[in-house]
Amino acid sequence: MLTRRHVRVKVMQSIYAMELSQSQNLDKEVKFLQRSTEDMYNLYLLTFALFKELHKMASQQIEIAQRKYLATAAEKNPNRKFIDNRLLTMIVSNELLDETIDNARMNRWDLDSEYVKIIYKKILESKCYNEYMAEKTTNFDKDKEFLINIFKEIIACEDKLYEYINDFNLTWTDDFPIVNTFILKLLKGVKGNESEKYFVPKLYKNDEDKLFAQDLLKKVVLNDEKYQNYIDDKTQNWDKERVAKLDNIIIKMAICEFLRFPTIPIKVTLNEYLEIAKEYSTDKSNVFINGILDSLAKEFDEKKELKKVGRGLL
Repeated sequence: MLTRRHVRVKVMQSIYAMELSQSQNLDKEVKFLQRSTEDMYNLYLLTFALFKELHKMASQQIEIAQRKYLATAAEKNPNRKFIDNRLLTMIVSNELLDETIDNARMNRWDLDSEYVKIIYKKILESKCYNEYMAEKTTNFDKDKEFLINIFKEIIACEDKLYEYINDFNLTWTDDFPIVNTFILKLLKGVKGNESEKYFVPKLYKNDEDKLFAQDLLKKVVLNDEKYQNYIDDKTQNWDKERVAKLDNIIIKMAICEFLRFPTIPIKVTLNEYLEIAKEYSTDKSNVFINGILDSLAKEFDEKKELKKVGRGLL
């Protein structure tokens, strides 16, 4: 589920929080990083539980309408396209996903049904819903396109949902766009014949990625003064107050990868942190960061301080 870039972002956020709080308890911060990263998976599960709850609400509305004493013809023979949507029913009928949601205690929309009602109402009022329901025929690709549009245009953009997840778990505020991007990619990748495991991905690609997060945090923090000296040497003509705190952290993390992670190529480190800077820091940060890191990489290479091996040599 998580890419190395996601892991780097989580580490960056942890270091930023440490510096703001002036925390010196590294063990505590490592545990918090691990817990907050695992909580991302709970946000993923909560979102899929929402899909299930929306389907449940739609089914209940149809049943209630059909039981009316003076039900209309439309109510007696309702349009079932939404609840019969092939991709949605794949999610709803996935027992492994159900079990995983229940084990994580993320099946909580019954307790907070007002948010489900808000989203369901917006779906019913949306242009894409009404166009989809008006079509006489459908197929898997159309069902998939519809559910993706509902997710992109309504669920992922809903302010009330964002407020809810922020109140529920503070670390989810930054995780929300990351998890939404992953879910969108997952939905786009569905072909229709996936096993139940497709919707229950592993949090980390492998144990190496999990250790990478912890090692990166520890090594950056433990070598903070040394890495700061490298930065100071390259910014002697700069007003230190003008160097954004986040830029400083990003550069330290990249330096750490240059010197302490022999299997990660220099180009990969540079590209990853420049992309992170574009997304999370100031407008011109990536230009500043690129200049510092490019200069440091050349200096480390000249001094034979880069000990790259294996794929790190690429």
